[in-house]
Amino acid sequence: MTVRHFLSLMDCSPAELTSLLKRGIELKSLHRQGVIYEPLKNRVLGMIFEKASTRTRVSFEAGMIQLGGQAIFLSPRDTQLGRGEPVDDCARVLSSMCDAMMIRTFAHETLETFASCSKVPVINGLSDDLHPCQLLADMQTFLEHRGSIQGKTVAWIGDGNNMCNTFVQAAVQFDFQLRVACPEGYEPDRKFLDQAGDRVTITRDPREAVAGAHLVNTDVWASMGQEDEAEARLKRFKPYQVTPELLDAADESVLFMHCLPAHRGEEVDADVMNDSRCVVWDQAENRLHAQKALVEFLLVD
Repeated sequence: MTVRHFLSLMDCSPAELTSLLKRGIELKSLHRQGVIYEPLKNRVLGMIFEKASTRTRVSFEAGMIQLGGQAIFLSPRDTQLGRGEPVDDCARVLSSMCDAMMIRTFAHETLETFASCSKVPVINGLSDDLHPCQLLADMQTFLEHRGSIQGKTVAWIGDGNNMCNTFVQAAVQFDFQLRVACPEGYEPDRKFLDQAGDRVTITRDPREAVAGAHLVNTDVWASMGQEDEAEARLKRFKPYQVTPELLDAADESVLFMHCLPAHRGEEVDADVMNDSRCVVWDQAENRLHAQKALVEFLLVD
């Protein structure tokens, strides 16, 4: 039987992704009602973290506990991966002991190599290319607040990073138009743009991207591993700060999202974080429930 992995949004059909969002909402409701639901009793999720995390670690660990299972946190200091053990060897060993693996890493190829040798599902908890679990939470949040995102307009403001790449894929899978406003040289990866075709538009003007948009997103200007570029990026991205005035150019129903942590005063004005249009806290909470739906989908027959 073929093992299902979740390395990108493209690993599921649009119908499966929509089902995951609805299931995440159902699991959230059950949790808030205090209903005990433990389909993953005696199941173990191994979690490899090569990058630091708050939301990814806590949401997966808490989610496994709520579903009756357990999660094991593994940092490079805790495993032989940190001492040079080949990824494929590590995959063979860990997938013989765990029921699923979640990996938060730098090179996307690490995930692909691990998955190719794993006997159990592998989940992308973040790579330098993509962050699909965050997009599940984002799409669930939009669905809860505004209904289907199909046919809507989404604006991405700032760096064409792994989050932006994943929004490009989401434009295909969830059928919306994406406008990306970024400085020249900071566009999302060409391979993802080629997949999306005319669903994605690149502009240098944030106001052009936001005009009439139903969802506005941004992220930090210097991600993990780019600390040495931080000063130069601050200057280059200064015109791309999301402010209340910029949101005013969007559709009156617009929502603002940020995957967090947010650098107030840089990519987002501090006032935006307290704006009624901001749903970042719902978005963060939904990491828990969207990922519970994902793990259930991958592990429960």
